[in-house]
Amino acid sequence: MEATTSYLISVNKQFSYYKTLGEKALEQLQPEQLFVSANEDTNSIAIIIKHMSGNMLSRWTDFLTTDGEKEWRNRDEEFENDLITKEDVLIAWNKGWNCLLNALENLQPEQLSTIIYIRNEGHTVIEAINRQLAHYAYHVGQIVFYAKLLKNTNWNSLTIPRNNSHSYNEMKFAKEKSVQNFTDEEIRRLK
Repeated sequence: MEATTSYLISVNKQFSYYKTLGEKALEQLQPEQLFVSANEDTNSIAIIIKHMSGNMLSRWTDFLTTDGEKEWRNRDEEFENDLITKEDVLIAWNKGWNCLLNALENLQPEQLSTIIYIRNEGHTVIEAINRQLAHYAYHVGQIVFYAKLLKNTNWNSLTIPRNNSHSYNEMKFAKEKSVQNFTDEEIRRLK
């Protein structure tokens, strides 16, 4: 398999993994917990999701042909909460992720070295994808951390549970070596 094709498969799996991780964190919360913020300078989970969705829609709409910072985007408004229900939050979440995943699905390996622009700064498509993957992983990490704090002791671990590393490694090393993306097994486990 060509490196460019392998890269596209890998990043699709990475984005899907972070989407699933965020969803599994959200499932553990009561609706009102999505709107909790620790202080004036802290974003609630709902606001983090509203920002992610706005960023995704701006970056991935007409990904190859228009600047990733769309004229219609109002980034500052993404940090003002107008979402009311958990359903509103999930609609914003899915709208952003669907835009991203659809754009990636239509991307061809030969387009990875194409130059695209974000705020008038040129990026190869690979650089733009890596930039956004890091950005969304950062925010999903915030969501998971915040959700875990809000759940306190009632948290269902999304990764290797505390004090289970040894048994997890034993299970992994008991299997034959294989070539696969780590997200394949992780997404199956989370679902």
